[in-house]
Amino acid sequence: METLLNGALTGVGIALLCVGGHFLVEGGIHVARRLGVSGLVIGMTVVAYGTSTPELAASVAAAGEHGDMVLGNVIGSNIANVGMVIGIAAMLAALAVGRRTLRREIPIMVGFSALLVGLSVDGAVSRLDGAVLIAILCAFTAYTFWQSRRAKVESEHMGEHAPAKTRPFPVSVGMMGMGVGLLYVGAILTVDNAVAIAESFGIPERIIGITVIAIGTSLPELITSVMAIRKGQTDIGVGNIIGSNIYNILMITGVAAAIAGISVAPAVFTDYTIMILFSVALFTAFGSGRIGRKTGMALTAGYAAYLLSTLAT
Repeated sequence: METLLNGALTGVGIALLCVGGHFLVEGGIHVARRLGVSGLVIGMTVVAYGTSTPELAASVAAAGEHGDMVLGNVIGSNIANVGMVIGIAAMLAALAVGRRTLRREIPIMVGFSALLVGLSVDGAVSRLDGAVLIAILCAFTAYTFWQSRRAKVESEHMGEHAPAKTRPFPVSVGMMGMGVGLLYVGAILTVDNAVAIAESFGIPERIIGITVIAIGTSLPELITSVMAIRKGQTDIGVGNIIGSNIYNILMITGVAAAIAGISVAPAVFTDYTIMILFSVALFTAFGSGRIGRKTGMALTAGYAAYLLSTLAT
């Protein structure tokens, strides 16, 4: 009976994620138009921050005694964002990115992944390491906005499917805030109840983090990116994934490590390798400037294989 209740609450959480994703994307599109900021930048900053709040909440709650779950959540979410979110989105519609994304943003994402591995070599991500990651996060966010203003980048698709008139700025910001709130509540319901179901089967914390929590906290990215792409806002959808992966490493790991430090088990380095391989695969897939349905199917299949192999260990 309790398992059925957990399943029902998980369904409610997913529904809230869908509604929250809609509000966040709608508000983000109108804010972007008002500020003259490209969809890519909005996706990589405001929307990515918003959809990363579930990972942040889950990791802060797990900080200290459950370090394996924190890293599992970060690594699993980053792999899920590429394999599940990009894969499914590409199966629904071809994803195109500009040269700037291919040459700068994706390599930066890969570079930050390598940085996390480097900080973990001594067997822990210390409080000092966490402070360094947070400082880099602040610098990266400022750099992203500065670069956007300097280049005066205009989103190629921003006005194609958007209404002729934007909503009032306070309304758009309010929609984004409501979206983040719904995403947060939905993620808590989804993750807490999914974890309760998983724990009833005796699954280890690291595996729970990599699979159940990672998938649950990646649902906002999935819903938000798919909705953005359906509205013709491909830059926001792809930018959301790149930004979320960067923020997962810098913000989620940084905050959790700054609170109590995170011990790194030897098995985590295998997961690190797979995370970087998926990031490199994304860079390679976008080599032609777009990801089609077949590549999306390959990414999704690769992620499914990863999940099965993880659960089998």
